Amino acid sequence: MQRVSFAERPELDEQTGAIAAAVWPEYNRQGNDMGRWADLATGFPEFQFALLDDDGTLLADGLTVPVPWDGTADGLPEGVAGALNRAFEPATEPTALCALAAEIHPDHQSRGLSTAVLRGMADVARAHGLADLIAPVRPSAKERYPLIPIEEYAYWTRHEDGLPFDPWLRVHVRVGGEILAPEPRGMRIDAPVADWEAWTGLKYPADGAYTFPRCLAPLQVTDGIGRYWEPNVWVRHRC
Repeated sequence: MQRVSFAERPELDEQTGAIAAAVWPEYNRQGNDMGRWADLATGFPEFQFALLDDDGTLLADGLTVPVPWDGTADGLPEGVAGALNRAFEPATEPTALCALAAEIHPDHQSRGLSTAVLRGMADVARAHGLADLIAPVRPSAKERYPLIPIEEYAYWTRHEDGLPFDPWLRVHVRVGGEILAPEPRGMRIDAPVADWEAWTGLKYPADGAYTFPRCLAPLQVTDGIGRYWEPNVWVRHRC
């Protein structure tokens, strides 16, 4: 397996887009404040990478940006959009690498590639002299418990070993990650009800709070607009 940056092979940007389309629910790709996402490959190509099999098969990708961070929970960016904005601010000196996405191709999941992507991100941080890797983690099992506040869910643990209850958080902790803080407002998605109905395949006929397939928190519908905040959990890896 080899790690190749987008700086080395710019065409990987388009190729890895197919992984994103396969792994993320449609609603999750509609963040209101994510306009700079499209600039990752051109703005920070050396911080984006793909994992390729020996025969060149695309297995996974890791998307990151360098950001200024003071090392405190209070100083963390406001979710993924906040990290993007910090990265693209002019005349800022980065001190940490922020993970944006670790995407595993559906055909190659359950092979331990998530750990490989995390280690690849840590390698990128070290290569650029950044002391920390911080990640606004999207907990993989939270969609089964959308009514539980992220402030509680983030700290659920397993009885047998004390590790995090959530599988993706557990991967982070096993490779040395430290849970810093829950982030109830990781990504904002405000859109007309018609859009939400198209994305989720459900109807929202009246104002109120709704859950839908693969949501991490309730959707609030008011006056024809669906408002949703995707929660995350901030995790720190010292590099």
